[in-house]
Amino acid sequence: MTDTPNSPATEQEAAAPEAPPLPWADVQAEHHKMLRLAPLQTDRATGGRPLRFVEFGYAERNNKEHSLLRMTISLPGQRVRKEQNHLDVWVEHDTRRVHFEPESGLQVEPLNRGIGRFLLAQAAQWAQKKWPHYRVDGFDLANKDALNEDTRLRRDHVLRTQGFDVVYADAQHLKGSVKDVQVGELLGQWNSEKLQFVEILEAAQMLQQAEQNLEELEVKLRKQEEKVTKYKREDTGLRFTITCLVAFAVFQAGLLIWIATHR
Repeated sequence: MTDTPNSPATEQEAAAPEAPPLPWADVQAEHHKMLRLAPLQTDRATGGRPLRFVEFGYAERNNKEHSLLRMTISLPGQRVRKEQNHLDVWVEHDTRRVHFEPESGLQVEPLNRGIGRFLLAQAAQWAQKKWPHYRVDGFDLANKDALNEDTRLRRDHVLRTQGFDVVYADAQHLKGSVKDVQVGELLGQWNSEKLQFVEILEAAQMLQQAEQNLEELEVKLRKQEEKVTKYKREDTGLRFTITCLVAFAVFQAGLLIWIATHR
């Protein structure tokens, strides 16, 4: 009895086909709006929170298979890492699914200023306009955020406030994830006390007011400088007078001594 060799075709497992790359990799923000980050009290975990203005940029793309909303936050005079202040919302129409990128999670700078909630709210508003019956894919939460209790609680609060269900697989709250959720169940509001849109007319009024305040300060500064110059002149004259009086007193004392010794 002889063994029959197996056919190579039957021994090889069919490799799973790779998913085609998503389109629009090079799309940049095309629409821009100004945002005002309101001044807040210093936070012991994230530090100072002064008044700041940032730029919100976004772009949309649509075809038969996919839709995309790409959002960015730009900080004037400050560069951030590529994965920071960036959120993509991808819609797959064949499966009626929605997912977010980057896969590592939303990372914002500066922290604790309302930017995370704002971007998630914009994503919800955009998706709910056309696809409220689609479902958002669940995703794992980054372990590094769980290493600091304040950071973890702040992250979970943001997600739950926007309608996501955060769950943990362990008692230490290290292995967290977000469950699937229907697009229509997400919330499209953010904390407007922390972050507001600034319209062009409002921005122009703010600039005009700032310039007026600057001019008033320059007038006050000029008056103070004139006072200082006046006091310096008076001080110089006073010093000269004192010097003359001292010299006269020394001369008079010397003269009296000379008279007393030559009698």
